[in-house]
Amino acid sequence: MKPSNGYLSLAISAIVMAVCLGATSAASKEPSNSTPQQVFDGMRQSFQAQKAKGVHARYQWELSGPNGGQWWIDVNDGTYKMGKGKIDNPSVTFVTSDKDWVALSNGTLGGKWAYFTGRLKIRGSQSVAKKLDEIFP
Repeated sequence: MKPSNGYLSLAISAIVMAVCLGATSAASKEPSNSTPQQVFDGMRQSFQAQKAKGVHARYQWELSGPNGGQWWIDVNDGTYKMGKGKIDNPSVTFVTSDKDWVALSNGTLGGKWAYFTGRLKIRGSQSVAKKLDEIFP
C-alpha cells in the first residue's frame, strides 16, 4: 500500500520535530546557546551511549550565516566523534542558517514551521534523522 501525501507530510513533520526536540534538549543543558558551537558543545554532554549501540550513522550540518560552517557527528556502535568540517558520505544532512539552528535548538523556532517554510532542509535517511533525538536527548 502506497502512503498518501498527507501521511508522508505527517511522517516528515514528526521526524523534523524529533530531531529539533533532540537539539533543544541538548541545548537546554547549557545556560546560553547563542552560537552553533555552543549548541554542539551542549550535545556532547547529552550523548546516550546505550541508545547508540548498534547505530552506524553520519550526521552533517551545513549552516549559513556569520557563525555558520559545517559540523558533523559520526555515531558508531555506542560511541561518537564530533567535529567541524565535512564528513564523507553523511547519512543525513541538515541545512539551515546559523541563527535558525540556534533558535531550533533553544526552542524559539518550531521544527515543523522551519521545515515547511524552507528554513530547515533535511537530506538523507529520515529514520536516521529521527534516531538523533534518542542518541542526543
